[in-house]
Amino acid sequence: MKGDTMGEWRLILETSGRVAHVGLARGSEVVHSHLLDEQRRHARDLTVRIEEMLKRESLTVKQLANIVASIGPGGYTGLRVGVTTAKVLAFASGVPLIAVPTFHAIAQQAPPEAHRLWVLADALQGLLYVQRFENATPMDELRIATAEDWLPWANREVWLSGPGLKVYRDRLPCDVRVVPESHWEPTLAGVLAASEGMLPLTRDELFRLEPLYLRGSSAEEKAKREGRA
Repeated sequence: MKGDTMGEWRLILETSGRVAHVGLARGSEVVHSHLLDEQRRHARDLTVRIEEMLKRESLTVKQLANIVASIGPGGYTGLRVGVTTAKVLAFASGVPLIAVPTFHAIAQQAPPEAHRLWVLADALQGLLYVQRFENATPMDELRIATAEDWLPWANREVWLSGPGLKVYRDRLPCDVRVVPESHWEPTLAGVLAASEGMLPLTRDELFRLEPLYLRGSSAEEKAKREGRA
């Protein structure tokens, strides 16, 4: 970290969903943000938006304190673009990169009463990404479960959040506690909050960094199935 923490500029990338978010924060406050819809989540467009935000503050990438990137789980293409862009910028500039698991950001956004929380996302083909948190701290590893097995297990002892609720909300037990819908998707502020206290990646870790998928893309999964046939 460089200089006064409150004056540090940080670039934030969140590309796990259908809409990508890129922002510029000073200290703990997001000062600039931009949305890129599903048709414009290409590395070129992302880079252009980043350059525009930096120019507004008369900054270069090398003047940033760090780059913060959400690494998934989420949409395959969007995450690939976001993580690759963050890696290229970090390699080229020498600015530290902090890799934030997306579910950690969503857990940070939950209201205080939801101190025991499960975050879930659609992993397609009847599968869910799930992870348990207490007071925004992960209590186990991210894993994949079948929706058929996991959803009936949900109960009032914990709260639920995450983009998977958009797909599976109607299949949950009627008495389950769900955080407000405005908290389901990761935000730039959530990603930034989750990054606090996290160490930047070493150069070797940066080189090896990949989006957090736990499974291949739809095309890869299809190829595997056809290979077994």
